[in-house]
Amino acid sequence: MIFRARQFEFRFPRPALLMGIVNVTPDSFSDGGAFFNPQAAVDHALRLEAEGAEIIDIGGESTRPNATPVSEQEELRRVLPVIEALSGRLKVPISIDTQKPAVARAALVAGASIINDIGANRTDPSMWRLASGTGAGYVAMHMQGTPATMQLNPCYADVTREVCSFFEERMSKLTEAGVMPEQMILDVGIGFGKTIEHNLELLRHLKAFRRFERPLLLGVSRKSFLGRITGGADVAGRLPAAMACVCWAVQQGVQIVRTHDVVETLDAVRTTERLLAG
Repeated sequence: MIFRARQFEFRFPRPALLMGIVNVTPDSFSDGGAFFNPQAAVDHALRLEAEGAEIIDIGGESTRPNATPVSEQEELRRVLPVIEALSGRLKVPISIDTQKPAVARAALVAGASIINDIGANRTDPSMWRLASGTGAGYVAMHMQGTPATMQLNPCYADVTREVCSFFEERMSKLTEAGVMPEQMILDVGIGFGKTIEHNLELLRHLKAFRRFERPLLLGVSRKSFLGRITGGADVAGRLPAAMACVCWAVQQGVQIVRTHDVVETLDAVRTTERLLAG
């Protein structure tokens, strides 16, 4: 299995990739705006690469539940200076975490190679045509609703089956828009329009998504459902629970892990892989 994102290529099977998170936002649930300053964000991205991240994911709009959307102009103001400063300095691909085609386009011009799209449930094909025309990698994430509505009343008859159906339909739409299978990554969207039980059900059945023969990306880093499972741990206390999910996911065949905590996640992932190798 091959994943291509412009000039970058990854061939699987191989050790799992880590996607390091850089939130260029003042209101992220996870880091409280610590990297809102462009230079702080650049320094953090370089540090994550040095720690072992093989993709750097840059976002300028919080997607936590009930987050307030930002304008296209504001999102561009936040992310473009960071991407421009990192382009040519990073040896790994830059991913732009956005729902807005215009932001994705500008980020690709500035040096990004992957579009990480939580809005893959849209009907407008413009984002997919952008991926097709540029050769960018594309992460299709499942979400029920929008960040403003997704946690109001998530409801599924069978969450695993419904997310599988979403991926089938989405991959067909992507193909129609000219996106090659080698450009696609799938993300089940833990915490995006799901209850705790929905999240756990998807984690238990990650193997069900291997039939699509595309890399699976998992994002559980610091998410609130982990604190609820463990009895109310705050953001800083969720790392052990996240590592349990990551080790399980690697066992189930997940190839890409999105994380704030690269050093700890890399240790957990590589140890799990050694154990699996016998």
